[in-house]
Amino acid sequence: MLDFTWRVFSETGCIDTYLLFKELEKEQQSDPLATDDELAEADFPLT
Repeated sequence: MLDFTWRVFSETGCIDTYLLFKELEKEQQSDPLATDDELAEADFPLT
């Protein structure tokens, strides 16, 4: 998700996208396992 938001920001220069990127980055730093959980859920969605 970080890569996507950074690419959108770098192509558009939209400050809102940059702020979203920083928020996601901060969230990931506080909970590094969240990304692994998100990826696992994407592969095997809970029903």
